[in-house]
Amino acid sequence: MISWLQQHMLPCAFKYFFGIDCPICGAQRSLLLLMQGDFDASFKMYPPLLFVSALIFFATAYLLFPLQVKEKYLKYYSGFVLTVIIVNYTFKIVTNTV
Repeated sequence: MISWLQQHMLPCAFKYFFGIDCPICGAQRSLLLLMQGDFDASFKMYPPLLFVSALIFFATAYLLFPLQVKEKYLKYYSGFVLTVIIVNYTFKIVTNTV
C-alpha cells in the first residue's frame, strides 16, 4: 500500500504556479515516512504533521463525543496548530530550506 501511495502522490499546485513551497509542502512525504515507522525522518520532513494529526484526532473525537470534548479547547488547539504551521513555513522561507 505504501508503494502505491508513493507512486500516486498529489503534486503541489502552489509550487507549480509560484515556484515556492506552500505551507503544507512535505506533509505527504512526511506521512509516508511516519507510516513506514521512520518517526525521526518524518518529523524532520514536516514537523507540524504530529500536531495536525492530533488535531484530526481531537476533531474526530469532538464529532463523535461532543459532550466529552469541549469546543473551546478544539478552537484553541486549532489556533495553536495554525501558528505552528506558520512558524514552520516562515522558518523554511527565512533559512532558504525550501
